[in-house]
Amino acid sequence: MESQEKALIERVLGGDGAAFEPLVLPYRRTLLALAFRIVQDAEDAKEIAQEALFRAYKYLGRCDLERGFRNWLYQILVNAARDHRRKRGLETQWRSDEPLPDDSAAPGAGPEDAHQAGVLRAQLLDCLDAVSAKEREVFLLRDIEQMNVREAADALGCSAISVRVHLSRARQKIKARMIEKYPHWLEGGR
Repeated sequence: MESQEKALIERVLGGDGAAFEPLVLPYRRTLLALAFRIVQDAEDAKEIAQEALFRAYKYLGRCDLERGFRNWLYQILVNAARDHRRKRGLETQWRSDEPLPDDSAAPGAGPEDAHQAGVLRAQLLDCLDAVSAKEREVFLLRDIEQMNVREAADALGCSAISVRVHLSRARQKIKARMIEKYPHWLEGGR
């Protein structure tokens, strides 16, 4: 964990509530985007992200400084999303009628490359209807948020082996759905 994050956590735990905002500010957009990808509803995603931030503030004293604040915050978000899905009976429902947010602009990429990457990313995310809720969470954390296996396991509260198994299954299912929905990506060795 960064020393700046540790200092902010210590300030919040010491009673300086104003130090919480700079602590979570770098993660707000990512939390909202991840929540949206999990539940596929903008309003629900806002509610889940807000709940995750509330829980993070309330239970900040339980954050393991050695594991890292980001992983702990993602774990809270995933749990809040799971709670939301259970409460709403959405465990297996997947809505794909809303546009996906695109925060995938590659630094230094030209406009055409950035557009192609954005289109591919949107199509990959569109194919998430082929996977289970657990596989979706693993895929989003590993391949979209680019967490390593250990970080994803910590965030999801499971073993590294479980992450690898779910990720492998998710990739196979998403690949099959990509071939079904977007066969033109196979052209040219893609």
